[in-house]
Amino acid sequence: MASLDSPTESPDVTLTIRLIMQGKEVGSIIGKKGDIVKRFREESGAKINISDGSCPERIVTVTGNTENIFKAFTLICNKFEEDLSNLISPETVPRPPITFRLVVPASQCGSLIGKGGSKIKEIREVTGASIQVASEMLPNSTERAVTISGGSEAVIQCIYHIC
Repeated sequence: MASLDSPTESPDVTLTIRLIMQGKEVGSIIGKKGDIVKRFREESGAKINISDGSCPERIVTVTGNTENIFKAFTLICNKFEEDLSNLISPETVPRPPITFRLVVPASQCGSLIGKGGSKIKEIREVTGASIQVASEMLPNSTERAVTISGGSEAVIQCIYHIC
C-alpha cells in the first residue's frame, strides 16, 4: 500500500483530476450552503471546483499536489461511505461499491494502462479496486472516462496510484 510518507511524485508538482458526478452525489459533497466542500478544501489543501448547472451530471475538479489530492479523495470517499451507511442497514444488504468516473485525456490513458495492460493490472492487484478505461472518447472530446469502483480504501489507493 502507498503511504503519504513516500509520494511517487515531487510534492511541488500540481496535478488535476476531474470527475463526472451525478447531481445527488455532488449535493452530498457540497453540503448546506457549501459547508462540506469548504471543509474538504481546508482539510485537504486541494482546490475543489464543482461546475455550475442544473444538469444531471456535473464536473468536479480536484487540483493540488499528490498529498492534497489523496486527502481530498479520502474525505470524499469517507463522506460517500457515511451516506451509504445512513441508507442501508449492514445486516440486510451488501454494501454497494463507491464508484468514481474520472475524465482523463486520451493521451494519458496509455501510461495508465501500461504496455500490454501491465500498469492497470498492477493497480487492480495492489488496490483491489476495479478500474476500467473506456475504449471510446467522451462525446465531442479528446478525453476518456476511467471508472474506478470498490470499497473506500481500495478507491483511495487507486487514486493515489493514478497520481
